[in-house]
Amino acid sequence: MNTTLNTLLNTSSKPVARTRFALTSLVGAAVASVALLAAVAPALAQDKTLTKDDVIAGTMTIDFNTRTNMDRTGDLKEKSPAIGAKDKYTFQLNVAETTQFYGDIMRQPNLYSSLIGKRKQDAQLMFNVNIAVLNPADLKQKRNVGKWVGTIPIDTASGAFDLSGGSAKESALRIAIDTAGKVTGFTDGFAGRLLGKAEKKETLAEYTFKRVIGDKTVSIVVKKSDPMRFENIKLAKGPVDVYPATIVNGRLDYDYETGNWFTDGIRFKYNADGKDTEDVVTGSIKWVEDADRKTNGKGAYEFNLRFNEDKNKAPSTESAAFAKMSEEDAFFAVDDAVPCLTGKVAYVDTFMADGETPASSKITYNLHANKLTKQQVMNFFKLWMVATGPTNDE
Repeated sequence: MNTTLNTLLNTSSKPVARTRFALTSLVGAAVASVALLAAVAPALAQDKTLTKDDVIAGTMTIDFNTRTNMDRTGDLKEKSPAIGAKDKYTFQLNVAETTQFYGDIMRQPNLYSSLIGKRKQDAQLMFNVNIAVLNPADLKQKRNVGKWVGTIPIDTASGAFDLSGGSAKESALRIAIDTAGKVTGFTDGFAGRLLGKAEKKETLAEYTFKRVIGDKTVSIVVKKSDPMRFENIKLAKGPVDVYPATIVNGRLDYDYETGNWFTDGIRFKYNADGKDTEDVVTGSIKWVEDADRKTNGKGAYEFNLRFNEDKNKAPSTESAAFAKMSEEDAFFAVDDAVPCLTGKVAYVDTFMADGETPASSKITYNLHANKLTKQQVMNFFKLWMVATGPTNDE
């Protein structure tokens, strides 16, 4: 990875004139960048929890090139994307107030020849994402500090995403932070497996999800539950040390009948401030379509994810507000007595000729924290981005 001073300072890559003024300006910028990096970690360490809107906020565009750029040569199997066609996810997202991620994620499918079925292209997910830190004292001040890069090979038969890079270890997914002055850079890799949506939908099974509001237990039955499973996923640390490496296990299930996501437990384990911590995330992500979606392409995911619900149960008297709700309404109701991540990820889709399949999407993130630590917000964000693809498939 390029760790030049120009990249670190986000300045032009053109040669710097050998003048006293230019040298003084460059050194001054370097000192400012080092000072900003040094300021971020202590500020984060002092923060306990956030109750704040837009802790994950920004925009993403998706171009589903594997749907619009099809093979016309006859060399590939019928209705295959053209060789080199990739879905492109371009985004700029601010996370936990003081970190910004911007760049691209590319996704390409397996492709096989039409005659003998020889694989001509491997399925993979490719990250090229810049990382910047924002000055806690002035969020308009930003410095690039490194990158989130690498390739995740995808086994489409099993649906497995190998975050360690499989046989191509040198291109494994990783966060690489540059050295700047007295701030020591580092590289830390991702690992483990994400198992995406099932390839054979006829094997999907019924599953019941439950949640407790005060003294009331409500449940919802998903008839065709398609689990996305997290198997000992390691989320790389960074961009500063207060965001430690984290191990993730659990499941996030997709309901094909409603478009909703559910989980009865995603477990994040990490060590923060010398203390071993486990966060258990439960809840739902509800898909809500605009009444005129067929013409305006609008829809949104409404987040209602609760952190450590069992340890933060509301007093039974607080369940009265949910007593008259239906089971389904109560299941999706937001309970502010529990630390949670809420808000919306809103889509405006442009459809293909069939009027149903998106050819492209414009997405706006507005997710809010209620009594969450910055580590909890960052961990969820990293996992959600690793799941790019499955979370945006139709």
